[in-house]
Amino acid sequence: MSANTPELSIIVPAYNEERRLEGALASIHDYFCSKAQDLAAIEVIVVDDGSTDETAHIAQQWAGRMAVRLISNGRNRGKGYSVRRGMLEARGRIALFTDADLSAPIPESEKLLAAIDLGNEVAIGSRALDRSLISVHQSRFREIAGIIFNRLVRLFTGLPFEDTQCGFKAFVLEPCRRIFEQQRIDGFGFDPEVLFLAQRHGLRTAEVPVRWAHDTATKVHVVRDSLLMLADLLYIRWNWLIGRYPRSRANEHAGGRPLCG
Repeated sequence: MSANTPELSIIVPAYNEERRLEGALASIHDYFCSKAQDLAAIEVIVVDDGSTDETAHIAQQWAGRMAVRLISNGRNRGKGYSVRRGMLEARGRIALFTDADLSAPIPESEKLLAAIDLGNEVAIGSRALDRSLISVHQSRFREIAGIIFNRLVRLFTGLPFEDTQCGFKAFVLEPCRRIFEQQRIDGFGFDPEVLFLAQRHGLRTAEVPVRWAHDTATKVHVVRDSLLMLADLLYIRWNWLIGRYPRSRANEHAGGRPLCG
């Protein structure tokens, strides 16, 4: 790693987040300062997804306090598009994406980074592995919808994880860049696709329980977006069946890891 290359890139997809982005960037700054971390080893990439408020201005103001880069999509393209763009623009050895509300507090990143230090290429935060870590729960309706969706994820993709939708995931960029190059889903249903691609490329993935607090200002509409994400699961399955997710050569020679039937 060169002197100008950060160790960690933190990607924050942001759509009309003027009320939450300032606090999120302050939390990231204060946390790494409290660890006596060299801020030059960290970059924060705010991907502005066509916001019509002061989101972009807030990100630009923070550029003078730590390494914050603002990337603009120009128009609203979706969370999946924003995360993919941030990942492909990231310069760190490891890239972590988090929601702007920091529902999983930034200190929980230590758990993901520890999982990567153990030899995993991907580490994903999970609300389902230890629900005692949830300080503010979603409504019962949302929680049941999440459980049903996770079962459908398992059915359509063969993924073994208890929680694919937690917006807190870290990737070792060099082997994982191919995932985001092949990612096709732009909306909220991108998480299962990314994890499916990681499995297809034989990348080791750890699911890690994290502290989490539901934010009632979430932009996910439980009925509308659940239906869209169900359509995305069908799309993932279709893309796989018609060969739109080619394995890397190294994975082909190794035989890969088993997928769904």
